Amino acid sequence: MRYAHVEHNGRRYAAVEVDGGWAELDGNLEQVFAGQPVATKPAAAVVATPRFLAPYTGGTIFGIGLNYRQTILEMGFPLPTEPYLFPKLANSVTGPDAPVVADPEVSREVDWEGELAVIIGQRASKVPAKEALDHVWGYTAANDVSARDVQRADPQWVRGKGLDTFCPLGPVAVTRNEIPDPHDVRIRTWLDGELVQDGNTSDMLFRIPALIEYLSTHFTLQPGDIILTGTPSGCGGFMDPPRFVQPGSDMRVEVTGVGTLHNPVVAGL
Repeated sequence: MRYAHVEHNGRRYAAVEVDGGWAELDGNLEQVFAGQPVATKPAAAVVATPRFLAPYTGGTIFGIGLNYRQTILEMGFPLPTEPYLFPKLANSVTGPDAPVVADPEVSREVDWEGELAVIIGQRASKVPAKEALDHVWGYTAANDVSARDVQRADPQWVRGKGLDTFCPLGPVAVTRNEIPDPHDVRIRTWLDGELVQDGNTSDMLFRIPALIEYLSTHFTLQPGDIILTGTPSGCGGFMDPPRFVQPGSDMRVEVTGVGTLHNPVVAGL
């Protein structure tokens, strides 16, 4: 099934896809992600084209760096022996069609990273890899926007990855059964209509069960937490010459089975 956080006629609500449109739920996405039964509202109208918002309920967002073999080779780094972890801050979350801020006073090297994002559905603490997918609710698309010059300046990636609007999510959240094999998902990114990333999750170094095992060894994962699983090759910062987004740029990330996440780029809000 496909769920979303939407806005229509000035109201924001959780919705489920039915009959080619979106029907309001008698509950919220937090309940949906926790596996609670949430029905559509009685006589809920089916809206064909609501405005989609980020399918985010306030949980922790874990980013995974250096997790695609081709990306690591592109960067010239050795293969890591364990996942490289960083947080995406709550203020970095933005939704489909919402602007991403590339403020030239903060960074002149803002880059894109199309990704498959995992949404946790069951509390997970010290979960072995063989049981990890049982704790997954489903998936969404993400763009792990990154300020490369800020990343280089800091010993940790929090600032370069966590700036406001640097975590677009959406347009929808799909249940686990919608993507039977999360390690065979095509991810494509376009910049101003030009295809810049075209990869597959089969290139992941640490697969989703291993990521959940690793994370849940150190942190208790809760329903609604999100894991950004890494990006395939094709990021602008590692092109020759490097290439970055500018105010006026247009980014699109397509994750097969989820949909297309679109964000324009502006200098400020």
